[in-house]
Amino acid sequence: MATERFDLDGRLIKPMTICMIGAGGFIGSHLCEKILNETPHKILALDVYNDKIKHLLEPESLLWGNRIQFHRINIKHDSRLEGLIKMSDLTINLAAICTPADYNTRPLDTIYSNFIDALPVVKYCSENGKRLIHFSTCEVYGKTIGSFLPKDSPLRQDPAYYVLKEDASPCIFGSIEKQRWSYACAKQLIERLVYAEGAENGLEFTIVRPFNWIGPRMDFIPGIDGPNEGVPRVLACFSNNLLRREPLKLVDGGQSQRTFVYIKDAIEAVLLMIENPARANGHIFNVGNPHNEVTVRQLAEMMTEVYAKVSGETALGEPTIDVSSKEFYGEGYDDSDKRIPDMTIINRQLGWNPKTSLWDLLESTLAYQHRTYAEAVKKAVAKPTSS
Repeated sequence: MATERFDLDGRLIKPMTICMIGAGGFIGSHLCEKILNETPHKILALDVYNDKIKHLLEPESLLWGNRIQFHRINIKHDSRLEGLIKMSDLTINLAAICTPADYNTRPLDTIYSNFIDALPVVKYCSENGKRLIHFSTCEVYGKTIGSFLPKDSPLRQDPAYYVLKEDASPCIFGSIEKQRWSYACAKQLIERLVYAEGAENGLEFTIVRPFNWIGPRMDFIPGIDGPNEGVPRVLACFSNNLLRREPLKLVDGGQSQRTFVYIKDAIEAVLLMIENPARANGHIFNVGNPHNEVTVRQLAEMMTEVYAKVSGETALGEPTIDVSSKEFYGEGYDDSDKRIPDMTIINRQLGWNPKTSLWDLLESTLAYQHRTYAEAVKKAVAKPTSS
């Protein structure tokens, strides 16, 4: 760990205390590792669960033994929240329900988690003069302008109609009965509240819009480290199928296009935001990799190939099957066609660009999942069901 760190403008970075809400999740666990390994900062880690950061909490002999404290808190109803924010120089809010399968089946929980539960965090930061880094989502963009053009329109190929810009692209959602947009709408409204607090009350804030961050410890494998009936996000869904030697399910043919960025690249961007407030405050940042764009079908094909390499197992004869969105997600599902981030603002303000190719990030992630879950999945699959 470096004893002295300097920001992008050559100023010495003073050690700070960071209140990280949702520290026990996928992003939080990697961010905690990064901060503890490379900086002198302290972390007040808030979450309901700590499974993914246990390795940071248990060994008292490690150098960071006194620089991370875990507080088991549900921010919905815990009076300790304001006090912990007051003790900190910076609050990072990662807490959210962010699994697409929940947007239809649990729309109320989704809206409450992403808007109502976040209100006190914003309020306490604003009232106590504390800086806030709030994690939003690329879902706030909704559908691209290009998706409303005729399918044979040449304008669909014009980046102006599908590349998503923080300060220019509209947020276009489906109709109200399409409850899939409950998440995006709640996230957009809390963004507007954060922005308004900055404009009216001087809140120092940064908003992060992640574009499919991928890597070890993401999401869950149903029945192994998550609920039996749960449906995780697309990459973990496909990983679960690969581990169980089942065909990968392509919703509506897998024609939607997505970009994917490696978690370790993305965390570099977040650390730059943490340590460069003069460049990050008041900004919304896309954090993604526009070069790693594939259709969901292409992703499935690539994952099948990568998993065969890292596991040594032969691929299934028919590795994918098509399912309808209604069958997979239930009534009320809708989707966006493309999500490609414009990187102009984050590159200009923080000089950040992603490095890792899609193949390399998939290889790292699937090797971890095979190493961590393969035996448990085999036992679960072999276990006879009770009659």
